[in-house]
Amino acid sequence: MDKLAAKDLMPLEQYARERPAFRARVMRHKGERQLAVGPNATWCFEDRLTVQYQVQEMLRTERIFEAPAIADELGSYNPLIPDGSNWKVTLLIEFVQPAERARALARLKGIEDRCWVEVAGHPRVFAIADEDLERENEEKTSAVHFLRFELNPGMIASLRAGAALAAGVDHEHYRHAVHEVPASTRLALTADFS
Repeated sequence: MDKLAAKDLMPLEQYARERPAFRARVMRHKGERQLAVGPNATWCFEDRLTVQYQVQEMLRTERIFEAPAIADELGSYNPLIPDGSNWKVTLLIEFVQPAERARALARLKGIEDRCWVEVAGHPRVFAIADEDLERENEEKTSAVHFLRFELNPGMIASLRAGAALAAGVDHEHYRHAVHEVPASTRLALTADFS
């Protein structure tokens, strides 16, 4: 997928006008690209449109309109766009109660390295996590991680031919799997490959 450039973004005034329709379109799109893996982990599969939305929202919130600052935002978010042979995922670890969240994040250290996808007939692929910076310390993991899943040409060909896709987390304190990713999500994700 092509990375975003400043020319791909709407100026702030235009975005203010078009935001309701654009946001509705992106939310529908994101709905096809999200996967609940167990009760407390949501995987958000990123692509060019989801990243464009994140950048537009950041520019809007921070009132960024100068070229160097826009370039900085693009530099931060463009790595989340898949490269044609992989998926880029934002992993959200979600617990409503703050005390429960603190206990869980302490227990779930290393969870980001135990996330996997499996194309039927192929071995599991474990995530490459947090390439931009470390999101874990001595006491706890972060509630947000960035994952990359690299798929080989055989896996991609199998997905294009309709092979089932499974996803899961295999951590000692959080073992959950989606044994068959819904067809609509699998099709949306297969479109990420060049």
